[in-house]
Amino acid sequence: MKIQNQETSFPKDTQMTDREFITDMLTTEKYITHSYDVAENEVSHSELYQDVNSIYQESQDCQRKLYDVMFRKGLYAIDSESPQKLQQSYQQFSGYSNQFPYSGTH
Repeated sequence: MKIQNQETSFPKDTQMTDREFITDMLTTEKYITHSYDVAENEVSHSELYQDVNSIYQESQDCQRKLYDVMFRKGLYAIDSESPQKLQQSYQQFSGYSNQFPYSGTH
């Protein structure tokens, strides 16, 4: 079962629609955010790290706002999951934390 708002209708023509623009924007922000995430893991200078981290957070916030707009307008749907499946996943990943020496609480 999909969880989705009623889709907002947009005019159809040969130019990019609002839906195509916002989808492209979200895709771009996802790519940019991922790139900044990689940069954060690679940078060794602490001040540069802080700058990259700040830009990463701005990009992450922008990505979330685009997602929220798309979801509200019915342009982004997510699949719902049963409580049993959620519990099963929770138990599976909870078991993983016991396998790694540095995971969980310290």
